[in-house]
Amino acid sequence: MLLDRIKQRAKSFDMSLQDVAEKTGISPNTVYSWRVKTPRSDKLKQVAELLNTTTDYLNGLTDDPTIPDSNVKHKLTWRDLGQEYGGDSPVPDEFQTMVDSLAEGYFKAHPELRKKNDDL
Repeated sequence: MLLDRIKQRAKSFDMSLQDVAEKTGISPNTVYSWRVKTPRSDKLKQVAELLNTTTDYLNGLTDDPTIPDSNVKHKLTWRDLGQEYGGDSPVPDEFQTMVDSLAEGYFKAHPELRKKNDDL
């Protein structure tokens, strides 16, 4: 599956497996060996970056080849707040603003906790 996904993604960029090997500096034999061997994570990451996708996609863990937008902020859900009745539906924006303000005030009052939270 891995090699098939690499081939398929490379083809969408008009590249062959040979091109992928050359552009990443990975030997072609190594790339072709991924048919039966698990690649090193750093090598697979190079290929994913070249093909503008994720290692999860190449490994078949997702069918979405797009790279998640790191600028998209996680939307707070009722389940995040331990409220099962609301499930995974997002909380209203007004409530989100209130929660953000409470959290900000709490961390201002307890700066030692902010450091612990930032380390997580």
